[in-house]
Amino acid sequence: MNTFYGYKKCSTCRKAEKALEKAGCDYTFVDITLQPPSKAELKRIQTQSGLPLRKLFNTSGELYKLLRIKDKVGTMSDEQIFDMLSQNGRLIKRPLVTDGKHSTVGFDDAVFRAAWM
Repeated sequence: MNTFYGYKKCSTCRKAEKALEKAGCDYTFVDITLQPPSKAELKRIQTQSGLPLRKLFNTSGELYKLLRIKDKVGTMSDEQIFDMLSQNGRLIKRPLVTDGKHSTVGFDDAVFRAAWM
């Protein structure tokens, strides 16, 4: 069973959910703003996605801009970044989808289809 970390008000998450439903993929929805993934889960997702750690940030988000994370991330350790992300789901790029062996970050149609459909 897939775990879908998303936010119901996010249009990108809604597109991703529709794509999963259309393909008949089962998933459990977790509101990323109320229940962000743990630090260990984020590390696993990042490794499985093959993306650089910085790509886990929701760079278009209001909080990312308000906290000026763009200016700080270059001086932060990986542990500090994982701590920050695990404590505030609004900072995480969404959706995150994982089945425990594979993970995707965000909604790139081609990547999403290759992984989940």
